[in-house]
Amino acid sequence: MSVLFDRIKQLSSSKGVSLKKVATDLGFGENTIYKWKVQSPKGEYLDKVANYFDVSIDYLLGRTNTPQFTRKDERDVQKILTDMTEGLSNDSSLAYMKNGGEEIDEEDAELLRASLENVIRQSKLIAKQKFTPKKYRKNND
Repeated sequence: MSVLFDRIKQLSSSKGVSLKKVATDLGFGENTIYKWKVQSPKGEYLDKVANYFDVSIDYLLGRTNTPQFTRKDERDVQKILTDMTEGLSNDSSLAYMKNGGEEIDEEDAELLRASLENVIRQSKLIAKQKFTPKKYRKNND
């Protein structure tokens, strides 16, 4: 449960509020969140905290490192990334070849992979915002 507590602590800090304030804002006892260092919270409490910070429960639990992603979103990103990088590694690929026809080194390949992953994540976030019906959005933009 340490990941959960650490994530909530980090989110509250970035929002400029104390954990006690978060707890009271959500109608919990002042020390409720501190108890989550050693015991699991109820699902309804997790849902309230996720909504308060506008993140997914999967993010709070450490299942994903992108606040708005679920575990399924994370798997989708990794599958797309794998498909893309496998497609780039064949002999005729321009992306993995330098000027003289030699393969790029490991460091450049990793930079390319990280860049692709970033683009996939951003595209997925944009698609989630664009295609999620207003009635299901947390902020009802």
